[in-house]
Amino acid sequence: MKLKKITVLALALLGCGIASAQENLLDELDQKSTKKEIEIAAFKGVQVVSMQSTKLAAKGEFYFVVSHRFGDLTNGLDNFFGLDNAYTKLGGIYGVTNWFSVGISRQTYNKVFELTAKYKFADQEIDGFPVTIVGFNSMDINTKLSVDEYPNLKSNNRLAFTTQLPISRKFSNAFSLEINPVFVHKNLYDPATENKDQFLVAAGGRYKLTKRLSVNLEYAARMDAPENEMYHNPLSVGLDIETGGHVFQLLFSNSQAINDVAYFTNATGKWNGGGIYFGFNMYRVF
Repeated sequence: MKLKKITVLALALLGCGIASAQENLLDELDQKSTKKEIEIAAFKGVQVVSMQSTKLAAKGEFYFVVSHRFGDLTNGLDNFFGLDNAYTKLGGIYGVTNWFSVGISRQTYNKVFELTAKYKFADQEIDGFPVTIVGFNSMDINTKLSVDEYPNLKSNNRLAFTTQLPISRKFSNAFSLEINPVFVHKNLYDPATENKDQFLVAAGGRYKLTKRLSVNLEYAARMDAPENEMYHNPLSVGLDIETGGHVFQLLFSNSQAINDVAYFTNATGKWNGGGIYFGFNMYRVF
């Protein structure tokens, strides 16, 4: 009789344990189901064409960057379709964490050294948060300036800055869109042709053609450009080619400058009136 009571008690305890385990398992499944899946690859490159995309280098990744912008194609044989007047950028980007990366480059345009920081605020989620939000800051150091040209030159006159807030959404496997509010500040500027502080609203898109090819387009509208401006809103179109460890971007733009400050505020070309520049960006990931 005692054995029967012990057996019944043991079975009751076992049943309670199984029920508790099932409840714990269901709780874990419920918790997992609430965790949103991150949408990836709105853009393959860290730039849409020339402006920043919402893609960052992953933690521990190093991007070696080589960019060229050749001279004005519309000059024809006078400059061999731009090959005689190229600007070059060499630099690197390092992923400190998955949400924060830093970069440094040197460019032939005004012998500029550019320091950058890029950081992610939010990821687009599948059936969740609708967009990816990233912050970006750059600081230019113009080493071409000299006291011979500017006798009262100070060290901070060499500096210029951008603050950007790229916001993107991947609408489908083929199509992504980004808007990017941009603020540019220059410590040294020509008041006859530009403002010290400039605001722009930029937009860019990517359309996937094949597994490894996409066509990209971007445009930035300057909100407070002075009248009789010699500079124009930058408009660029590009082709992304993904080749394993490389992302190769071919592009045409009305801005020859590569650094963010000058790209947004010193575009001298017009798509309908001359000043079109061919170039490329190449990233090698280590």
